[in-house]
Amino acid sequence: MAHHAPRPPAHRSTQVAGGAAAPRPRWSRCTTVLAALAGAAVVLTGGATAAHAEPTVAEIERQIDRDWNRLEPLIEQHNAVRQDLAAKRRRADALSRRIGPLQLQVDLAMNQVSGLAAEAYKGESISVVNALLGSRSPGELVGQLELLDRFASRQQRGVQAVKDLRDELAAKKAPLDEMVAQLSRTEAQLAARKKQIDAEIDRLQRLRLKLHDGGGGGPLRPAPCPAAYPGGPAGAAVRFACAQIGKPYVWGAEGPGAYDCSGLMLAAWAEGGVRLPHNARQQRQVTTRIDRADLRPGDLVFYYADLHHVGMYVGGGWVVHASRAGVPVKMKRLDDGPINSYGRPG
Repeated sequence: MAHHAPRPPAHRSTQVAGGAAAPRPRWSRCTTVLAALAGAAVVLTGGATAAHAEPTVAEIERQIDRDWNRLEPLIEQHNAVRQDLAAKRRRADALSRRIGPLQLQVDLAMNQVSGLAAEAYKGESISVVNALLGSRSPGELVGQLELLDRFASRQQRGVQAVKDLRDELAAKKAPLDEMVAQLSRTEAQLAARKKQIDAEIDRLQRLRLKLHDGGGGGPLRPAPCPAAYPGGPAGAAVRFACAQIGKPYVWGAEGPGAYDCSGLMLAAWAEGGVRLPHNARQQRQVTTRIDRADLRPGDLVFYYADLHHVGMYVGGGWVVHASRAGVPVKMKRLDDGPINSYGRPG
């Protein structure tokens, strides 16, 4: 089921000097997302209140799952806004590169107009008029009139050209200035929201570690599962696998009530939108081989030379797996068994 961020309140125009109402912002998408992000701390803090003074590990894990389900959509929206900002920044940079040559043309035209003004100031245009008045014949008078008309037209064209270029520059620069200003404001707001999100994630993680340090997780869940909450498809897969701890092993089962080793991996990664075959060896064939140093929660760990067993790495040196009949889905140490290789679905 998709999780939706809280709907932001409707925008209202604000009163400015002179009694005029400020126009409603046109950046509705970013504003909507930021409003959703702004509600993260309120929603999550309210959901994290423990009902008991000393909750059990199972109760805390359920509470953390609920909090995370509220938090992750906001993180994904944050990521989407960051991508959108990056695209707008590239557009702004491209527009700046186009404006540069146009500014040079304006400067050149202004220099030309300045030259015309200097000529007029020095009296060259007056000299033309004096020459016109001193014409000795009608033919000479007509020639002088044409010369005066060309001089006036040249001045007018120069001034008009500068005006046109300046208007073109302003028309292109105005949306650029607005875009850059909006990007700067949005980036600052996102940075503040990110601090809130990071603080909430840290709070959840500290709570989980404190509970498990006390040994309250039992033999099936001796450590936080997962060790940290990753995002994206891997996050969905690892959270699902951890939630199956305690369910029985049944050969050929792929849930929801029981699993075998490859059936658990199949069902978990299906939550992340990735299809896997129901066979450990075949799962190794369709996953990307990775090194141990690159392991992250959600990766698959294949055991034995014939690849007859698979588990999911959940971080902190732990794996979740369905081991054998009579033993429920549980956590075990990564090196508890001969490792063959590691694979990353997707």
